[in-house]
Amino acid sequence: MTAAVDLRATKVRVFANGWGSALSGAARIVGILVAILVVIQSLIVVEARPQDLITGVHGMADIIRRAMPPDFSKLRDALWPALETVDIAIFGTFSGVILAIPLAVLAAANVTPSRFMYYLARSIIVFTRAVPDLVWALFFVTAVGLGPFPGGLALAVHSVGMLGRLFAETIEHMDMAPIDALSLTGARRIQIFTHGIIPTVLTSLVGISLYRLDENIRSSLVLGFVGAGGIGFQLLSAMNLFQYREVSLLLIVIFVIVLTVERLSAFLRQRLA
Repeated sequence: MTAAVDLRATKVRVFANGWGSALSGAARIVGILVAILVVIQSLIVVEARPQDLITGVHGMADIIRRAMPPDFSKLRDALWPALETVDIAIFGTFSGVILAIPLAVLAAANVTPSRFMYYLARSIIVFTRAVPDLVWALFFVTAVGLGPFPGGLALAVHSVGMLGRLFAETIEHMDMAPIDALSLTGARRIQIFTHGIIPTVLTSLVGISLYRLDENIRSSLVLGFVGAGGIGFQLLSAMNLFQYREVSLLLIVIFVIVLTVERLSAFLRQRLA
């Protein structure tokens, strides 16, 4: 009797496993088909025409020919805009970190003082992140005029959203033992923040901030296209005037800036690890 029951149970498990495998295989096929359809519709929407790229090779080759050799006589004129670009990124990152830290504390579920403050901080973080930095740059150019300052403000506000989210997630995953110990001793919230939260997550916050500085360097290059200062504005002007040799020089300067900041950021993150 027992053997018959075991045999019946075995058949049921084999039958169930067979159906489970079949359903899993069907779901995998459906997922692949959906992915293919998504790619196809994207090609249709963007009106992708690879043949146009092939026929346009001659035009691109002509631009490259006219951009060679780079006009190094304009190097001195490019140094100040290059410094502006780096400083816009530094200002935007530093200001974003200062503003993002208190918001992140309010937006972290394990340390926030109330649910209202949690949702308010999360809403601010989402809003500042959802609006592109180019839009923020246009907004601040209208408010304070052309120059590097609106670019720095745009990066600062956009960095609040990006850093605030990452900082909040870091705080939510930190070890709560030091925080609980401070709470039991009767420490005030500001003391818990300065002596418990910040020391516990400081290394992670610095690493995230360095990543953001790396991203802001690239963003500050584009902000110059809307009049927010930096070498991007000079690059746009050279392109509009068909000064392709100057454009190639500026691209070399941009490459050196990005590569230097990337390697420096990687070195500092490695030292912090």
